[in-house]
Amino acid sequence: MNRSLYFNYIEERINFLSYRIERRGKINLLDLNIYSETFFADMINMLLGYELENANVIKQNVEGIDLIDHVNKVVAQVSATNTKQKIENSLKKEIIKKYKGYRFIFIPIVGEADALREKAFRNPYGIKFNPEEDIYDIKSILNIVMNMKIGKQQNFYTFIRDELGNDVDLVKVDTNLAAIINILSKENLVNVTDSPEINHFEINRKIEFNNLNNAKGTIDLYKIYYSKLDEKYIEFDKLGVNKSLSVFSVLSNQYIKLQNENKEDSDIFYSIINNVIEIIQKSKNYVEIPYEELEMCVCIIVVDAFIRCKIFKNPEGYNHVVAR
Repeated sequence: MNRSLYFNYIEERINFLSYRIERRGKINLLDLNIYSETFFADMINMLLGYELENANVIKQNVEGIDLIDHVNKVVAQVSATNTKQKIENSLKKEIIKKYKGYRFIFIPIVGEADALREKAFRNPYGIKFNPEEDIYDIKSILNIVMNMKIGKQQNFYTFIRDELGNDVDLVKVDTNLAAIINILSKENLVNVTDSPEINHFEINRKIEFNNLNNAKGTIDLYKIYYSKLDEKYIEFDKLGVNKSLSVFSVLSNQYIKLQNENKEDSDIFYSIINNVIEIIQKSKNYVEIPYEELEMCVCIIVVDAFIRCKIFKNPEGYNHVVAR
């Protein structure tokens, strides 16, 4: 699903930034801390609808405050120090007196803050601060991201990618799996009802032989597209030598790898589908389609590979086509 791809990328990049800040801080390299103030301002603005600005851009060396939003009356501290003392040191700065009626939020960019939210804090100037609601660590930020609507999550993914690097796209390569999906997705499959040349009895025998009764419904649902996919493979092979063979090879390798993980046969079957979806989504030449259509096309390809003896073991004398 696109949602999982977006979240996985966001989670990886933000956690990696946090890790680097922590490790570099141990050897007194603090440049990332400075750059991160503006990044976290923009990030919190996107997540919470604030208009935070870097306080040092407005006025140099605003001690105890890193970010200010005069519209929503919020001040924030971004810190690689995740302690009660750090928060109280900020709350007791005299500058806090200037922000009567403002809310103070604390953004620790290293470690988790669950324990901090349960503590009571000295707040001498009475600025609004509720530890349970106003502390945003990496964990709570990612929880917000996870529950975003897909459109907003996609926009946030684009922001993270632009700010923290485009590593995922850099490693994308063309795959024949994506190419055959691009071909199959353009085919009208609505009126397909059966593939008369396939031997249904033999396919059922292979299902039983491989203990795939839990996957039988899926196999029965998509086996009717055998003839249509065969036409597409013939078309595909006109584009170059070994095109369809390379697709079958990827599917076979997925099966072999998953076999070595000692999974149940039905789990292997569905894991192949999930892995192939992931490969396609990460392919440079994949033309994006709705997830439901992608899943359907991948199921057709995997079920076809099952029928054609490319994945799972064949019972003795297995012949997937009807003798003419």
